[in-house]
Amino acid sequence: MKERTLSISSLSKTYSITGWRLGYVLGPAEIIERVKKVHDFLTVGAPAPLMEAVVTALEFPDSYYKELQDHYTHMKNLFVGGLKNLDFRFTDPQGAYYVLMDVSEFDVKDDVKFCYWLAENVGVGAVPGSSFFHENVSHLILDAAGESPFVS
Repeated sequence: MKERTLSISSLSKTYSITGWRLGYVLGPAEIIERVKKVHDFLTVGAPAPLMEAVVTALEFPDSYYKELQDHYTHMKNLFVGGLKNLDFRFTDPQGAYYVLMDVSEFDVKDDVKFCYWLAENVGVGAVPGSSFFHENVSHLILDAAGESPFVS
């Protein structure tokens, strides 16, 4: 298997730098050469305006981060409060604004189909919980408690 196996891992979550998408690929040289070509085509053309925006963003004052935290905390509390009022079962997030909700009471057998149904019929976007589990999980969905702070 060694001559045809790739080992791929992320550094981003391990070192709490999610969003930066850092990782590595290990494998046989001839396969790695192909991986490098794909990687180049996917990443080399980072948009110049976004890179300039990041430079500007890195100079934001500390108050920006406090306001951002306050906004997300407010949106999370509002969202979680609504779920509590409706007696839904969910995991109250401790460090993020994503809520993992148990939808088994709706007799959900396929979380992917349920998320499509939610979007089409209720206007709520959610991510199937099965996207985050190795095990066969179909009764959980993930939803965000608020919009991006960068969209007005």
